[in-house]
Amino acid sequence: MQSPAAKVLLTVALLLGAYTAAQAGSLQVEPVLVDVTAPGAASTVTLRNQGTTPIDAQIRVFRWSLVNGEEKLEPTDDVVASPPAVSLAPKAEYIARIVRVSKRPVSGEESYRLLVDQLPDLSQQKNGMVNLLVRYSIPVFFGAADKKSPTVAWSLARSGDKVTVIAHNGGDRRLRVSALNLRDANGKTISFGSGLAGYALGQSTKRWTSSARGFAANGSATISAQSDGGPIQAVASVTTER
Repeated sequence: MQSPAAKVLLTVALLLGAYTAAQAGSLQVEPVLVDVTAPGAASTVTLRNQGTTPIDAQIRVFRWSLVNGEEKLEPTDDVVASPPAVSLAPKAEYIARIVRVSKRPVSGEESYRLLVDQLPDLSQQKNGMVNLLVRYSIPVFFGAADKKSPTVAWSLARSGDKVTVIAHNGGDRRLRVSALNLRDANGKTISFGSGLAGYALGQSTKRWTSSARGFAANGSATISAQSDGGPIQAVASVTTER
């Protein structure tokens, strides 16, 4: 199961077959990130219904990893949400627990994603109404007390009309990357947006790919970004992949 990276991700889906919009319940979840250091093994999230109609929500936990530079989510039994589903009355809130049940000691930092889904209101579907469905994707980390800070080596690869930024994190702790930009020796810039670009998870490699039209095929380029550890400035050679 694939997922876009790690700030709170809000997915709004319109259910088909309707012409009149319904005033659906408004699901809110906080915090936007869960970070637990051993010997701690549990935390909580708060779900709130800000709307005027009842809502049901499903809560699931997935192991989060990077495979070939891309994010991957897989089912896990190591961390669970309790309860896995809740019903919220209008203006009500509920506190759910996120618990690491694995007895294996934490090594470095373990990464998970908590998915909280607002479930469809079947009565509104039958009445020809539109439901606004909300999904929150919240990063969850369980880390050892002695985990190593992120140590990222940056590189650039050009393949055809694409350029890829590669971040290899040799540390244990993740690095949150936002406002990622490239600039070649001729002043040509490539932006990956001003918001969250993604996470370079601990002991993993993250890749970002963009169109390279007009960007240098060799030489060096500057990589700039913001992170949860401060500004990023790096210079990397542009290599050609075949």
